[in-house]
Amino acid sequence: MPLRKFRRNGIWYLRGTVAGQRVYESTRVGDETAAEALRIRREGEILERVSLGRRATATFAEAALTYLESGGEGRFLAPILAHFGPRFRLADIDNDAVNACARALHPAAAPSTINRQVVTPISAVYQMAAEDGLVAHRRFRRRRVDDARLRWLTPDEAERLIAAADVRTAAQIAFLLGTGCRVGEMVALQRRDLHLETGEAWIGKAKNGHPRMVRFPARVRRMLAAHGLPEAGAVFRTPKGKPYVQRANGGGQIQAAFNAARDKAGLESDGPRKVTPHTLRHTWATWYYAQTLDFGGLMDFGGWEKADMANRYRKIAPAWLAKALVDTGWQFGNSDHAGIPAGQETKKSAG
Repeated sequence: MPLRKFRRNGIWYLRGTVAGQRVYESTRVGDETAAEALRIRREGEILERVSLGRRATATFAEAALTYLESGGEGRFLAPILAHFGPRFRLADIDNDAVNACARALHPAAAPSTINRQVVTPISAVYQMAAEDGLVAHRRFRRRRVDDARLRWLTPDEAERLIAAADVRTAAQIAFLLGTGCRVGEMVALQRRDLHLETGEAWIGKAKNGHPRMVRFPARVRRMLAAHGLPEAGAVFRTPKGKPYVQRANGGGQIQAAFNAARDKAGLESDGPRKVTPHTLRHTWATWYYAQTLDFGGLMDFGGWEKADMANRYRKIAPAWLAKALVDTGWQFGNSDHAGIPAGQETKKSAG
């Protein structure tokens, strides 16, 4: 029985059964000619799927829904779905389609932004669909990131930034420099998950959905203790003593106070070397690897799932950095882990 259309409150709807599939849905249009074209196309899609199978006709939108229902990260998917639309076939997602999406959504964006906001989410949806047998596995080409423009702070610049900040902001800067946390992860940190005695913090609300334990140097412990910590609730708070509002795109919560300290310290406020709160994450990664040469620890404590994201920091640190960090009190690794000898640390659980 073919689909029939009917009108309700000025909008045309489709109803009926085609090849055993029952349909009752809105066309979202009020023009009858357009509604008729949509009716014909919808019938054709159903018949095509019946004859060719789901593998040949699955859409990117369907795969994205499965990905999200499975707990996948949906932060950047909305504009991608809007670009491809509800009918774009999963099998048609290739490097050309990804490039077209990048040009449409982020025509002037840096390569790292394209990788993070386009290539990575599309690849994640596609690879899960491949695991479900809907498409063949494939790799998508990532943009090459110019590591020379990967801004990080020297120990001297970090000292100037901390000295220029108020006590509350200085403690936040120190925590980010000492842990590599993202701003959103920091402002979500609860007092019960901060362990000053061992120099650890449990990041339960991680960006990628995978909680982790991070460590921080003794200098950070001293600054946090001097700053004063609440007995319960959020560790880091606004100037009015209120918990920060959680946002999908972290960083903005401390932006004003951070920018004031940055400008006072004479650090770059624009251009490719602009210093932002996220620069502190780059700095931690550069410092940590320069001093420890521990790539596994870099990935684990930094919360990176893929080595190519963390691998950049292996290449950019100068030879003098490790000693300069020790001289300024930024010591990473077991030797500075609350004074506990290597191999004798006891990790605390999330609970």
